[in-house]
Amino acid sequence: MDQEKRWWEKPMRALQYNLQVRDTPKMDPIKLAEHLENVHANVVIVNAGGIYAWYDTEVPFHHKNEFLQPGQDLLGELIRCCHARGIRVIFRFDWSLAEDRTYLQHPEWFAQHVDKTPYYKGRDRMGEWSFLMTTCINSGYRNKDVAGPAMREAVGRYDADGIFFNNPTMPECHCLTCRKKYRKLYGEELPEDASLWRKDFRSRCLMDNIGYLQGEVKTVRDVPFVLYYSGMNSDGRPYADNLDERYATAEFVCTEAQDEVSKGVDHIPPIWKPMVNMKLGNAVPGYPKPFGIIHSCPGMDWRHTGLPKDEYLFWMAQVPANNAYLWHSVTGFTDTITDKRLLAAVEEIDARIEKCEDLMENAVSAAKILLLWDGSAHAGGFAEGLSNMQLQFDLMDVHHISLTRMKEYEAVILPDGFAVMEDLPEILEAFVHAGGNLIMERTTADGFEALTELSGCSDIYEESTSLSAAYLRLETQDPALRRDLEDTLYIPLKGRMLYLRPAEGTETLLSLVPPFAPPDAVGAPPERASLPAERTEIAGALMHRVGRGSVITLSFGLSALLPAYHLEDHNLLLRNLLLYSSPNNVFETEQPAAGILACVYTSGEHLLVHLINGIGKRPRIGHFPVHGLSFTVRLPEGMMPSSVRGVIEGSPVTYELIPEKADTPGCGQQLRVSLETLDVWEMVDIE
Repeated sequence: MDQEKRWWEKPMRALQYNLQVRDTPKMDPIKLAEHLENVHANVVIVNAGGIYAWYDTEVPFHHKNEFLQPGQDLLGELIRCCHARGIRVIFRFDWSLAEDRTYLQHPEWFAQHVDKTPYYKGRDRMGEWSFLMTTCINSGYRNKDVAGPAMREAVGRYDADGIFFNNPTMPECHCLTCRKKYRKLYGEELPEDASLWRKDFRSRCLMDNIGYLQGEVKTVRDVPFVLYYSGMNSDGRPYADNLDERYATAEFVCTEAQDEVSKGVDHIPPIWKPMVNMKLGNAVPGYPKPFGIIHSCPGMDWRHTGLPKDEYLFWMAQVPANNAYLWHSVTGFTDTITDKRLLAAVEEIDARIEKCEDLMENAVSAAKILLLWDGSAHAGGFAEGLSNMQLQFDLMDVHHISLTRMKEYEAVILPDGFAVMEDLPEILEAFVHAGGNLIMERTTADGFEALTELSGCSDIYEESTSLSAAYLRLETQDPALRRDLEDTLYIPLKGRMLYLRPAEGTETLLSLVPPFAPPDAVGAPPERASLPAERTEIAGALMHRVGRGSVITLSFGLSALLPAYHLEDHNLLLRNLLLYSSPNNVFETEQPAAGILACVYTSGEHLLVHLINGIGKRPRIGHFPVHGLSFTVRLPEGMMPSSVRGVIEGSPVTYELIPEKADTPGCGQQLRVSLETLDVWEMVDIE
């Protein structure tokens, strides 16, 4: 018999009220609990302590919210009202900041620049506010002197269901305590340049801090902790959080996927951001499903307004459609939220989640493609192309490279720049020999030597300059690789590439067509636009058969071209390479369209196909239903559908069986499904 699931491993729909202290007198616990029930939330996250204590604390330097009403036990009343409706209550603590009055008495509790000056937060803020200053994660404030006693006090006084830490990470701190800790851990001085710090230092400090607080809390009561995990730097530099380190001091995890429209449309986050963040939270088998936090605002500098409804719904739907729990984040509460439209959107999406969450409770990804993930722009570029083509993929992060799990997939993608760790070549070779197919992207010689034999190129190679006005020529005549490119000879190319030549027995799929002109002469005169060389012996893509599998080596930056130019040819090329490498791919749209996201799962005898409508210029303004969306799915061998239905929106669905192709025996029957209308988000249940 399966072990009984804990409450945070069952379907959840969470709502976080980011409370403003001056609104405290307006809070009515009965009304708040009624609102939570009305919007279908079964978990609420509320401020409890840290910067402000939302109860009558007795811990010195734990600043009490001065707007609390005398004699009122706000947290206690809220818990009672929520529990009466079956709603779980998670306490939010933020120990990252404290008031300047605390700094005057305990400067050793605060983070320091190299020159020993403290960090101020919002020093130029208008109004009657004290200064807030950044605390040190290794100091007494976040540990035994304030945070520990305060959390024991709160958990001992209130029947909270969980603890959430806002902004728990380590700031760049050069205080004496941090320098001593660094010296003790590594036997060297803390570098003044934080980019030179040991990679695990910040994570180690976070684990030590939260581990201490966890121990303090659990001496009072066994309350689960929830911690952030991170997936990708905004600047595209490689970064991937290690879930093992987060779960070392937490029972479950969450991540943000802000739709930061306020940065301007030139910096709008990629369409797939929530989807990939949820995939990363599910990247290590055996852990609970993650929470996906979606802020209602178009940026924290505009936090008192809401995202356009259709943009907001599209962004939120990606969380449950990727097998995670949705966590709303709003500024204020029912009576103080100044953009009431967002409340209707919260209610609408939670009602949709309720319709499919039982079927999704034990769902497992149906993907046959595995993307190795290091949080880099290269990995993100592949995520972009996979999303555009509705190709099903999972992530394997850099901390959990596993041959055993890799063998569960037909195709593995190794992005450019992915660190070639000591055992990675051996693992990839074993995967391919066992029948797996590897797509490997490399544009520099760094780390390539260990992969040269696997790639099937000769050991003579060079790095190019940044190319412009260049092309890749399609050399293969394989219909699967030329699909929808039959009438195309050249694929546009820009950027750097690695000059490769095939070894004997290796096939060239793409060859380099060098620039026909320098950038200042590409437009005129057209009489001189002839190509100086229509092909070369320099390979842009190689196919090497290894054991029972294959290796396709891309010596150009397809992952850079995909997000930079949004050209159909680059997306079609990626699709063809992957469907060739993963012939048993369970799902395919008949006409791929960027803006439609698809996520497919199996659950018992159910195949669950999520389709999310993101068609339209972002941020989406207005509503754009999609009509006549068709896709095919590969049914398990010997299985036939007993019903096919739209679970969430209920749009009419038609379907028909496709005869099995003679050249792919034993691959299972295919089913063509047509959805009359995709409004926002539908889950098609094929039983």
